Amino acid sequence: MKKISSLLLITILTITAAFSLTACGSDSEKITIAVPNDTTNEARALLLLEELGYITLKDGAGITATILDVEENPYNIEFKEVEAAQLPNVLKDVDYAVINSNYAIEADLNPTKDALGLEGSSSAYGNILAVKEGNEDSDIIKVLAAALESKKVADFIASEYDGAVVSVVDDQTDGYDSSVDYEALAGTTVTVAASPTPHAEILEVAKKILAEKNITLEIKEFTDYVQPNNVVESGEIDANYFQHTPYLDDFNKENDTHIVSVSAIHVEPIGIYGGKQTTLDAIKK
Repeated sequence: MKKISSLLLITILTITAAFSLTACGSDSEKITIAVPNDTTNEARALLLLEELGYITLKDGAGITATILDVEENPYNIEFKEVEAAQLPNVLKDVDYAVINSNYAIEADLNPTKDALGLEGSSSAYGNILAVKEGNEDSDIIKVLAAALESKKVADFIASEYDGAVVSVVDDQTDGYDSSVDYEALAGTTVTVAASPTPHAEILEVAKKILAEKNITLEIKEFTDYVQPNNVVESGEIDANYFQHTPYLDDFNKENDTHIVSVSAIHVEPIGIYGGKQTTLDAIKK
């Protein structure tokens, strides 16, 4: 009888232990966080999560970090890599998502009010005016850059986006470059590939500045991160305004393109937003 009771006790303890291990390791217990799947924005997302104290990245993992560089994950976070533009759409299916401000704004999310955590306004991720190498010193690009670097544009950014988009132009101009003969450019058209929000909206301000000198700014909107660089590389479009330098550097390396930055105009802090969760407290539970 003692032998049977001992065997029964051992069996019960074994089943209990197995159930506990299964429950602790169950995917249902994991917190899911969706992050952008492009190299530089994924790194930004992970660096934000590290800054918030939820993960630790390997030494040396910087602006090209991926989830493979997560060294410590004490809260058992499950990462879901998603195309950046689709992150607002998957928000309802995950606990949290780390979203670029431009896509957050398009999805009626206010980064300064709705984000549960927000990246600092680092100029390292300043969104740039970019052109094909060799065109950066042309007069038409100089006047375009001057318009974007103007106080009118900086004031528009400050009033329109309430901190969700921040100007990084220190030496703001009146919108014009004194080294350029504007009369010689009268009747000229310059084309720029841009994402809808906030880039195309900001370009509308520059468009008015250039129109005063009879220069036409034609804005071509794109919703992806690939074609705006392709059409500048091919010469189909003069410039683009949608990306930051780390992304451009990686794009040039991967695609053997020759696009260069002309000027950094603004930064869009990346933020973490609640999906199934409404506060960040759930991560540490």
